[in-house]
Amino acid sequence: MTAKQEPRDDTDFNTLIRDMFHAEEWKDRANAVRNLGFLQDARAVNLMCRALKKEGEYMVVNRIIEALGRIRNPKATLVIIDKLKEEIEKEQSDKFRITTIIESLMSIKDKRALAYIGHFLNSEDEDIKQTAKEAFDVIEPNWREIVKKEKKKAESIEEIFKNK
Repeated sequence: MTAKQEPRDDTDFNTLIRDMFHAEEWKDRANAVRNLGFLQDARAVNLMCRALKKEGEYMVVNRIIEALGRIRNPKATLVIIDKLKEEIEKEQSDKFRITTIIESLMSIKDKRALAYIGHFLNSEDEDIKQTAKEAFDVIEPNWREIVKKEKKKAESIEEIFKNK
């Protein structure tokens, strides 16, 4: 164990997992998820992904997405992308949720996310567009060159990065 690592406290971990699923108050579930993110314990990822699929409370969903980004495990990428797809399909997208998702995917640094984040490179919302560009810069620093080179063969940024 290195000097920076704290010993695992499975009692706290298990309590937080239980609260994430079973706490009656949404604030307690959100707090449990937030604290799981701070633990940065990859053991929580699969359970958090399951919770993300079933959770209906807006703030708890956002906290799960943030916590998964903090843990930085690529296992969470596809579940987070599913939430991003939901936002893309909505008539009225939620700027805060989109930003939270993009920032989380940026932390995870999984190139599979680029095809979906690419949708926002042409966003009318300057903040979202800038966040998408930052995500591309972090996940694939050479993305501009890739787009220039592949643009002749593909119709969209989404297509270019779908196969990467």
